[in-house]
Amino acid sequence: MDTELNIEPKRRKNLWEWLKGYFTTYEKIWMLSMVILTVALAILFPEDDTNGVSGLVITILYVFDVLIGLLCELLFSKQNKWGFLIYNIVEVIEIVTMIILRTRFASMAVAMFYWIPAHTLGFFQWRRFKDKKDSQKTVVRKLKAWQTVLIFALTIIWTLVIGYLVAKYSPETEFYSSDTVVKVIAYLDACLSIMSIIDGILMFFRSNESWWTWYLYIAVETAVNIISGQWILLVYKLGYLTNTTYGIIKWTKYIKENDAADAT
Repeated sequence: MDTELNIEPKRRKNLWEWLKGYFTTYEKIWMLSMVILTVALAILFPEDDTNGVSGLVITILYVFDVLIGLLCELLFSKQNKWGFLIYNIVEVIEIVTMIILRTRFASMAVAMFYWIPAHTLGFFQWRRFKDKKDSQKTVVRKLKAWQTVLIFALTIIWTLVIGYLVAKYSPETEFYSSDTVVKVIAYLDACLSIMSIIDGILMFFRSNESWWTWYLYIAVETAVNIISGQWILLVYKLGYLTNTTYGIIKWTKYIKENDAADAT
């Protein structure tokens, strides 16, 4: 079993020892690889000045967004509640970035009015369901079939309605080359906003299906990043993809082991 996060004051005195003990060799290599890729892409493909803001500022925001976000995803895969609170830093960075770019207003609203409160509440929710053998882990579970169907239907309806409204009333921006691209982004953004909400709810209730929802989110947001020329953020998607697979494996194994233990 991995050594789990311990935030007792005596452990704070030696952060390096905690880092070495808490993360496995695979996790350390994975995170280091993401850091190297992020920095390399930031150097090779810096952002252009947009809406009067320096491209360097936008690039730095992207770098911090990617690296802090991936750390949080890794903590979630390890069933660690602290990923919720740290993710609020990511939300603030993304809100600032979207304000600068004047785009993705549906996702911005979700981040401001849903994700930050949800992350804060999620931390306390996960604290209530500690694993009996390891108090730093949270007990996780899976959904019923009808719940999955309901989620799929809600995603389609939200995407069509909110996408139409965002496409119709979005202000002008220099970030995209044509009105057609703006409209496409509006619908993709609407889809991302609802999947983001659903994923947050599923993660809040410790559901393994939150990882599968995240797979779909990765696919759609990758398309948005490519259309937008946000190459640095593609490292984020690569990190999401690999860590989501890792999270599914770890959570599924945990659920099966606990179901077997309960049956005996």
